Amino acid sequence: MTVDQSSIHSAHRILVVEDDDRLADLVVEYLQEHGGYQVSSAGDGKAGLQRILTDTPDLVVLDIMLPSMDGMEVCRQAREFGYKGAVLMLTARGEEFDEVLGLEIGADDYVAKPARPRALLARVKALLRRSIESSPLEQKISVAGLEMDSSNRGTQLNGKTVDLTTAEFDLLWHLARHAGRVVDRDEIFECVKGIEYDGIDRSIDLRVARLRKKLGDDAKHPQRIKSIRGTGYLMVTRMSSAQETP
Repeated sequence: MTVDQSSIHSAHRILVVEDDDRLADLVVEYLQEHGGYQVSSAGDGKAGLQRILTDTPDLVVLDIMLPSMDGMEVCRQAREFGYKGAVLMLTARGEEFDEVLGLEIGADDYVAKPARPRALLARVKALLRRSIESSPLEQKISVAGLEMDSSNRGTQLNGKTVDLTTAEFDLLWHLARHAGRVVDRDEIFECVKGIEYDGIDRSIDLRVARLRKKLGDDAKHPQRIKSIRGTGYLMVTRMSSAQETP
């Protein structure tokens, strides 16, 4: 069956949180015209957070430097209140600290200002690709006490709900789907982020660290998601009773 991509795009709602009115208008217009998305904007952090929680857009383009509440705090509070859509941050700083902190609080990707429109659109498409493509044949995965359901993007560990962001769910799903074998970073980036691994990007490593924390896996001596030096990651298929999360 052929899917009308334009009709799928139109179903995606994007919120641009940016205090520079001219830049916000340009981003809104470009994403509407060239992506076919429904795009709206908010001009400060508090208003942006309220819109995120009220409207629950599919993706948020979020500036870091905002009046009333900065983008980092907006992202952190949105995640704490249960927002599970994608967050694409805009930063003019270009400092590693910003990227690390942003990913730790739940951002999905970064674009440095001044962002080229085509590059921004490509990142947006990559983040939304999971909902544009057909659903996977597998709807449920069970491995080592971990239960995942792609139909509602739900995750449980030993019967307890684990709250994951969209990016965290996608990464964990990919690792769980290939449990028992080493998944290299090139494959992870291609399948989860839709881009090639540049050998520098640490976002996947940071997300694995967040997943380990949420799954109760020892950060120094992980037993559920193992690091394979110089290659990637391996999710184990079975854990001993002493290793299982309470």
